[in-house]
Amino acid sequence: MQSASKVPVMPSITVLGTGRMGAPIARNLARAGFDVTVWNRTVEKAQALQDDGIAVALTPAQAVAGAEVLVTMLADGPSTEEAMLGDTGGLGALPAEAIWIQMGTIGMDWTRRLAARAAERTLAFVDAPVSGSDGPARDAQLLILASGADELRERVEPLFAAVGRRTLWVGPAGAGSALKLALNSWLAAITQAAAEGVTLAQALGLDPRVFTHTLADLPLGAPYAVAKANAMIERQFEPGFALALAHKDVALAVAAATDKGLQLPVAAVIDAVWGEAIAHGHGAQDVAAAVMTVERGGD
Repeated sequence: MQSASKVPVMPSITVLGTGRMGAPIARNLARAGFDVTVWNRTVEKAQALQDDGIAVALTPAQAVAGAEVLVTMLADGPSTEEAMLGDTGGLGALPAEAIWIQMGTIGMDWTRRLAARAAERTLAFVDAPVSGSDGPARDAQLLILASGADELRERVEPLFAAVGRRTLWVGPAGAGSALKLALNSWLAAITQAAAEGVTLAQALGLDPRVFTHTLADLPLGAPYAVAKANAMIERQFEPGFALALAHKDVALAVAAATDKGLQLPVAAVIDAVWGEAIAHGHGAQDVAAAVMTVERGGD
């Protein structure tokens, strides 16, 4: 008589942060069969996930109690620290054998600081920011830039497979965040270039669609840049990647370069220009809204 095959036991997962990226990640984990609990500072955003069979906690500490894996997907380092180390923070309540996967884009300094706090409690820490906006997040098509101890890979791969199309392991914890900063610095540069190309074409009397159609037919026409350029022309600023968050990432890249004694002249200019766009009320709009400052001529 053959023994019945064992049903794999899915670890319980807590997701702290259910914004534009965290919510679809939590949904995809639940759909893959994981037992998911979430917390969000704005509780209504978390409660929207209850119809997906996801439990909602009122504090980070309550959310992580009994969790085998913790995912943090929050806007920046300070908000992640507050969720983990504040009065109702999750770090003290997280079981000692749990894995903390930090997936937000928080930069090098904050990654080091939080990894050190995890080490103080002998928690396993995986630095795994993602490349992709809310669309790929909904479709489980994120590229995961994972970094951490080799022995953790097998334990977290099922989770990454549920939310992404590919996991790229790039070294010890911190390497994932380093790669994310380099990628987002490039993203900022081609987005700003798209804004300036569209605006220049229009100022010179061209239909800017001629610019984008020509760009798309050339090797230098990165699909992302062409898509953002078309969004700029059509004034489609519904946020896939909010300008305020993109600006935060540029500032993190500039800070990381400065820490290494480097200058990033293009990123530094974009930091200033996008800061101006945010001051004019475009921070909650898509990064494509950067075109508004170019058209305005700057201050």
